[in-house]
Amino acid sequence: MRIGLIGTGRIGTFHSGVLSRHPEVGSLVVADADPGRAAQVAELTGATAAPAVDDVFAWGVDAVVIASATSSHAELIARAARAGLPTFCEKPIALDLPGTLGALRDVEAAGTQLQLGFMRRFDAGYRAARDAVHAGRLGRLHTVRAITSDPAPPPAAYLPLSGGLYRDCLVHDFDILRWVTGREITEVYATGADGGPAMFREAGDVDTAAVLLTLDDGTLATATATRCNGAGYDVRMELAGERDQIAVGLDDRTPLTSTEPLGPPAANKPWPGFLERFAPAYEAELNAFVHVARGELANPCDGREALQALRVAEACERSRRERRPVRLDEVGDLVTI
Repeated sequence: MRIGLIGTGRIGTFHSGVLSRHPEVGSLVVADADPGRAAQVAELTGATAAPAVDDVFAWGVDAVVIASATSSHAELIARAARAGLPTFCEKPIALDLPGTLGALRDVEAAGTQLQLGFMRRFDAGYRAARDAVHAGRLGRLHTVRAITSDPAPPPAAYLPLSGGLYRDCLVHDFDILRWVTGREITEVYATGADGGPAMFREAGDVDTAAVLLTLDDGTLATATATRCNGAGYDVRMELAGERDQIAVGLDDRTPLTSTEPLGPPAANKPWPGFLERFAPAYEAELNAFVHVARGELANPCDGREALQALRVAEACERSRRERRPVRLDEVGDLVTI
């Protein structure tokens, strides 16, 4: 296969390495808004650098991987769809519902495949949790707790472009909550705090957030996130049922210290960030995409999944602003695709 990779920032560089090593990828073309950066990544990974994004499509590729700036995602998805190309795109499709719906309509009209980059679905711990829930090992699930904590804030310039903590960060928790439990989120009650660096207030964002979510079977879930977790990168999920309780992301690298005299020792080397923590999952999702593009595998994360997670994030933003519970049926509808 000949694959075109658009975007050679941190995650794009990682994807370039994975695709260059893939046995089914015979040729990789990389492009970036900064041609010099694309050339550097191509030299590093053995790919071919295209002078511009237009050349990726002109040179005749079999599939496209989009890892460029968020603002370009919807347009590139539409362009790939019109070219009849299977596409993998890092989340989000767009930062709003109209942009997301527009891109999905283009994919639907073209009859092409769009796989979204929700990498937690490919993490061994989350997959084991999903298997346990679906096998009934926990009994009736009554409580789920999801945690996403970044060790340090992103650059100030990123915040106005990110869509905010709910859309940029917690959207992963919303997606994985639906995927692990197999249930839909029907209502949210969200709040946030901006007591950290001033750049969050200046961007109209929060640095810490908490959400209470109700699932369609009555299960209660909480999701918390912060940009300011000095102990280290921490992503976990706890699921409690009438028979058993399990945890994802709890190991000797979890940045959590017990105050109990006989508690477990503190992690001596916490994960520095998302790419290190989820490297195997990122590689697995790209491997899946290659097989999707070759017609050998059903799409494991269709674009509609990103739409549903974004609807939850939109409901959270409304809930935070209006200080009230918000039902998901107040925020767009899947039937409008």
